[in-house]
Amino acid sequence: MSGYTPMIQQYFEIKEEAKDAFLFFRLGDFYEMFFDDAILASRELEITLTGRGGGGTEKIPMCGVPYHSAENYINRLVEKGYKVAICEQVEDPASAKGIVKREIVRVVTPGTVMETKALPSNENNFIVAVVQAEESLALAACDLSTGELYVTHMSQQWNVLIDEVQLYEPAEIIGDAGILDTLKERLNITVPMTPYEVLEQSVAMQLVQKQLKEDEITLLSAPRLSVIQLMITYLEETQKRSLAHVQNIREYETDQYMVLDHYTRRNLELIETVRDRSKKGSLLWLLDATQTAMGARMLRRFIDKPLIDQANIETRLDVVEGLYKNLILREDLRSELAPIYDLERLVGRVAYGSANGRDLNALRLSLRKIPILQQLCQSSQIPALIKIVDGMDTCQDIADHIEQVLVEDAPISIREGGLINAGWDDYLDQLREASVNGKKWLAELEAREREATGIKSLKIGFNRIFGYYLEISKSNLAVLPEGRYERKQTLANAERFVTPELKEKEKLILEAEDKMVDIEYEQFVQLRNNIAGHLKRLQQAATIIAELDVYQSLATVSAARRYVRPQISDHYDLTIGDGRHPVVEAMLEQTSFITNDTNLEEASSSILLITGPNMAGKSTYMRQVALICIMAQIGCFVPAQHATVPLIDRIFTRIGAADDLIGGQSTFMVEMKDIQLMTEKATKKSLVIIDELGRGTSTDEGMAIAQAVIEYIHHHVGCKALVSTHFHELSHLEQTLPTLVNSRMAVEERDGQITFLRKLVEGAADSSYGIYCAELAGLPRSIIGRAYELLTVVEQELPRAVQAKQVKLEQLDLFFDEQVAVTAERVEIIPSKVAAIADNKTEQKLVTELKKIDLMNMTPMQAMQWIHDMKNKLK
Repeated sequence: MSGYTPMIQQYFEIKEEAKDAFLFFRLGDFYEMFFDDAILASRELEITLTGRGGGGTEKIPMCGVPYHSAENYINRLVEKGYKVAICEQVEDPASAKGIVKREIVRVVTPGTVMETKALPSNENNFIVAVVQAEESLALAACDLSTGELYVTHMSQQWNVLIDEVQLYEPAEIIGDAGILDTLKERLNITVPMTPYEVLEQSVAMQLVQKQLKEDEITLLSAPRLSVIQLMITYLEETQKRSLAHVQNIREYETDQYMVLDHYTRRNLELIETVRDRSKKGSLLWLLDATQTAMGARMLRRFIDKPLIDQANIETRLDVVEGLYKNLILREDLRSELAPIYDLERLVGRVAYGSANGRDLNALRLSLRKIPILQQLCQSSQIPALIKIVDGMDTCQDIADHIEQVLVEDAPISIREGGLINAGWDDYLDQLREASVNGKKWLAELEAREREATGIKSLKIGFNRIFGYYLEISKSNLAVLPEGRYERKQTLANAERFVTPELKEKEKLILEAEDKMVDIEYEQFVQLRNNIAGHLKRLQQAATIIAELDVYQSLATVSAARRYVRPQISDHYDLTIGDGRHPVVEAMLEQTSFITNDTNLEEASSSILLITGPNMAGKSTYMRQVALICIMAQIGCFVPAQHATVPLIDRIFTRIGAADDLIGGQSTFMVEMKDIQLMTEKATKKSLVIIDELGRGTSTDEGMAIAQAVIEYIHHHVGCKALVSTHFHELSHLEQTLPTLVNSRMAVEERDGQITFLRKLVEGAADSSYGIYCAELAGLPRSIIGRAYELLTVVEQELPRAVQAKQVKLEQLDLFFDEQVAVTAERVEIIPSKVAAIADNKTEQKLVTELKKIDLMNMTPMQAMQWIHDMKNKLK
C-alpha cells in the first residue's frame, strides 16, 4: 500500500467495503475501475482496457465510463448478475485539502434496481429474503421500485418454500450461506444469491422500527419479524438512502390461495409458453388488456395466486359482470386509464430521491385522472365497483402543488435550472429579471461596439472558462482603435477581448444565474420532499387504479371472447358445458374450436380415464379444464356455455416429458417425484392432471404403476382427476373403481383415412394410431411403409404359429415369462392357442370355460393367473 499514490490507497480502502462488487470510482467526469475490476469490466462491457501509473512498479489496469452515461453500463452489468458499488466525491474539490473525500453512496444489485429503463414495465423486480427461525421457514419479497413488501412463513416444508420463491421469480435471493446452498439444490431457476446475515439484532430492530409502524411490528410473528429484519437491513446497507415507500407489509398465509407449483404453472403456460418462454400464447397474454403498467403487474399476481375464498371470488365476479354488461363504461374507463403513468414506480422514485421534473409532471397528469375515474365508477350503478372507489383519496392537492411549482415542460436534469414557475419564488423572479436585463444589456453593448468600431462582424460570446468576451476576426483587427479593449485570448482566425464594463456585468449575470440554478434545485427538492410526505396516500390511489384496470381487462376479454360467468360452488362437483381452451381458441384464426363437456362428480365420475391417439386433443382438453378453474378463481369469466366450479385448493399436473438435465434426473424419475408430491399433498379439493402416466419405464411396469396410482387417487385421496394413457388395458378399472369413467377422443376411420374429431366421448379407445401420427409429423414415406410392414408381421406372427400347431402347452409358461400382453388383442390370442392344443375331455372343459370369460375386462395379470390355474388343472 505504501508504494501507491494516495488516490490509489483511497481506492483500496473503499474497495474493501465492496469486495463482491464492481467499484465505480468517481474521478472528475468519469467513473473509473482499476485492477481486476477493470479487466473484467472491459470484457463484460466491451470497453477499452488501458493502464495508468499509481506509484507501483507496473501500470495499473484501468477502464472507465462517462458519469452522464454510467446508468446504461451499470444496468448491463446488473443484468449479467453482478453488483455495482457507486463511489462519489462527497466534498468540493476546490475546498478539499489533499485527496477529495469519497464514499460508496449506493450498491446496485439485481434485486435493487430503481432505474425505470432497466426494468420491464409490466413485471415486478423482486428481491427475496429467506430465513430459518423457530422451526419455521420465513420468506419476504420486496420490489424496491414499487415499495411492495410481502411476508409469510411455513413449517419446515421446503417444497412449499420452493414454490413460493419460484412464484416471485426473484432477481436476487439473500439469506445465510446454509439456506442458500439448500435452495441452489432444489430451485428450478437460476438466480443470483447473496449470502447475508443480520449480525447485530439490536441495530436491525432499530432499522425496522424506523421503517415500519410499531403496531405492525408487534403483530409480526417471530419468524416473520426475523426475515423482515434481514430484508430491511440489507436494503438499508446497500441503498444508503430513504426507503420510506417500503412501509406497508402485506402478510399472507400460503393456504390463502390456490397452490400452483413451478411445474404446474409451466405446464399450464400461465405466464409464458414452454417452448420459447414468450408471453404470447400464455394465459397472461390472453387476459392482458390492461392500460397501465400497475394493472399489468396486478393481473399477473391474480394469475399467480388464484383465490380460494368464495366471497372474495364472487366480489371480483360482480365487478367483472357489471363492466361486461356495460360497453360504454368499459370503454370510458379504458380511455381514462390509458394516459396514466406508472404511479407505483413514480412514487418509489420520489421516496428514493431520484425523481426528476418529468417524473413529477407525469405524477401530476396521472393524478388528474383520478376524479374522472371515481366519477365514472360512482355513476355506474354497479355496487361492487362503487365500493372500490368509495372514499377514494383523489390526491388533487398534490397535483395542485406540482402544477403551482413546476413548469409544464420541465427538463430531465434538476441541476441546470428551467424547473420552477415564474411567480412561485420572489427572489428567484428578481434574479431572473437581473439575468434577462443583463443579457439585454449585452445585446445593446454588441450593437454599440459595432457602430463605434465599424466592424459589422463583431460579436459577444461566452464560454465557461473565459466568461463573456468580444470577438473580432483577424481581418478586422487593423481597423480596431488601439487600446480600446483588453486582449483576452488569441485564436487562429480571431482575437477575443474584454472591457472593465463587460467584466462587471459578467459578474452580475453569472452570479444571478448561479443563484438561480441553486434556488431552483432547492425548490425542486423541497417540492419532492413535500410529496414524499404523502406516499401512503399515493400508493393507495395507485392500488385502486391498478385494481380498476385489472377488472376492465378481464371484462373486456370476457366480452370479446363470449365467456360466461362461472357459478362458484363450495361442493365437490365440477361441471362445464361446451368448454373451450381459452388460449388455443384465441390462437386459431380460421378454424373454430371444438368444445367439450366436463363432468367430474363425487358420486359417479371423480376420475376420467382418457384414452386415444396422440394429437387427438387429450392434453388440450385436460389443460382447458385446469385453466377454466384458474380463471374462475381469479374472478374472470370462462370459455364455456355454462360452468359450475368448486373451490380448488391445488392443481397438480404431470404433463410433458422433459428430463431434468441440470439435476441429472430422467423423465421417469421427475414423473415419480411429481406423483410422490401429489400423493403427499393432494386433498379432496384438489385437481390432478396426469398425461400418459407411467410412460417413462417399461410397458409392464409403467402399466402397473399407472394402475396403482389411479387406485390410490380413487381410494385414498378422492380428488377430481383427469388421467390420459396409452395403456388401453387400464380401461378395465371402470369395472372395479366406482367413480372412474372411461373416456376417449373420438376418431373417424373412412376409406382408409383417419380423422381426429377432438371430441371427448364415453368408452375406451382400441388403438393409439401411432404410425398415423408419425405420418402426420412428416416422417419419410420409407419409414412409414416399413413401420406398417412390421406391424402386420407382429399382428400375424402368433396366429400363424397357432395354425402351424407350433405352440405347445408347456410353452405357455415361457411365453408369459418373457412377454406381458400389452393390448386386449394380444390377450385374445391366448384362448386360440389353448384351443389348438386341447385334445381330451378335460381340455375341452377348459376350452368351454375359456369361452365364457370376459377377456376385454381382464388385466394382463389376471389373464396370466387364469392360464396358470388352467395348466395346474390339466396336470
